[in-house]
Amino acid sequence: MRLLAIAAILATLPWTAAAAPTWQTISSEPGKRIELDRTSLKRDENGKVQAQGRVILEKELIDAKSGAGYRVIEAITRYDCGSRNANTIKRIFKKNETEVIREEEIKGNDLPVRTGTLDDKVLREVCRPPKESVTEIAQKANDAAAEQKLANEALLKKELAKPEKPAIVKASEPAHAAPAEAPKSVIPSIRPNLKAQMEASREQAPVQAPAPAPVKQVPPVKEIPPPKSSTVIVHTTSKPVTHKAKPAKEGYMLELAHNSSADQHRHIHWSYEGEGGPENWAKLDPKNQACAVGQRQSPIDIREGIKVDLEPVQFDYRPSAFRIIDNGHTVQINVGDSSITLTGKTYELVQFHFHRPSEEKVNGRNFDMVAHLVHKADDGSLAVVAVLMERGDENPFIQTLWNNMPLEKNVSVSPPAPIINPNSLLPANRNYYTYMGSLTTPPCTEGVLWLVMKQPVQVSQDQIAIFSRLYRNNARPIQPVASRLIKEGR
Repeated sequence: MRLLAIAAILATLPWTAAAAPTWQTISSEPGKRIELDRTSLKRDENGKVQAQGRVILEKELIDAKSGAGYRVIEAITRYDCGSRNANTIKRIFKKNETEVIREEEIKGNDLPVRTGTLDDKVLREVCRPPKESVTEIAQKANDAAAEQKLANEALLKKELAKPEKPAIVKASEPAHAAPAEAPKSVIPSIRPNLKAQMEASREQAPVQAPAPAPVKQVPPVKEIPPPKSSTVIVHTTSKPVTHKAKPAKEGYMLELAHNSSADQHRHIHWSYEGEGGPENWAKLDPKNQACAVGQRQSPIDIREGIKVDLEPVQFDYRPSAFRIIDNGHTVQINVGDSSITLTGKTYELVQFHFHRPSEEKVNGRNFDMVAHLVHKADDGSLAVVAVLMERGDENPFIQTLWNNMPLEKNVSVSPPAPIINPNSLLPANRNYYTYMGSLTTPPCTEGVLWLVMKQPVQVSQDQIAIFSRLYRNNARPIQPVASRLIKEGR
């Protein structure tokens, strides 16, 4: 009888969510943390659960639509616990946990959640009720809350009207607690104390609610067999199933909430920060493996060079027309009719570009900027001349370039005048450091001869500021020197 009264009381309790979010960490990985707000869970009559999750990024990313930086992405997603499908209906991009940048409504279809993915973890948490939730226990005891409530009330009325019937006693009490030989002595004791018993049950409901029987009535997630297609695990490189990979562009998964237009690293272009940053270059393309496993990578901190009499570099730089472009990574200038010669080998000047701050260090010191002049020999080998730049007087050569800088990225400008001479970029003292390294951008190709000018050239604060407006930091971090030999001209 007592359990029956409790069930009737619980059936009358409405489902309510807590006012303040309660964020539960689902996954913590390098660079991001995935959280779920358990107070946001809302169940409908069809067995679907709506939940709000968020991705908290370690580093700020730039929103392509607004141009603003964000570190938090919240996603409102509807989960179908029975079919194991999910559908994101809204995303919110935030600068931080409180400041909203923009919101977007998502119109998509329910998509399957693949076993073993991060979203599988989220679905299991969403579909798993809180252990001590009165609401969930009531729902476990009543598949249809309204109907069951009426049924329970009817049983109570029947109990009061027909106290001699033992069936109610047996249904409410354990068999060993209801002696069949003396039902008449039991029923009179129930009737006069029914009100007090129900009040006591109401007071005890929070303690008694997590009864074993209702818990067993709810099918746990493990009873739902995963779809056979779940054996096709995410991001395979061999013969992917096209009809499974295609829905990923909808971006319903929390793990892709901040990259809804691509599969993780697959379509992320390399950059100097965020998911496309230097630590992930090797993951973006198989051709970039040297970025992670190479043993002669650049840039380096130039220290303890062996002072020797180095062969002078023969600079054959000539005036020429030029083409300038902001390629999304740096400002690059393409020129012709210039070359260098060293140890009898000639390298043609292909282009030069800029980094801020200087990628290389000298005895631990960074410079304000650096120009890298990239040369290529007939056999395909590369040589890079690095010209360090420090704050000082205005540089006329640099000013000519800035005057002709294009207004948009990936648009090249070929000014009819003036012509430039790369000689004007070089310091008066042509002494240099040299070592064998790599390209400082993907694919990080090794076997590059580096010639770092010892004397820096000067550029004005305004000229540095102009470049900084485009690229605040486009320098690859320092790489290990390992056992490489560094020579220093004396």
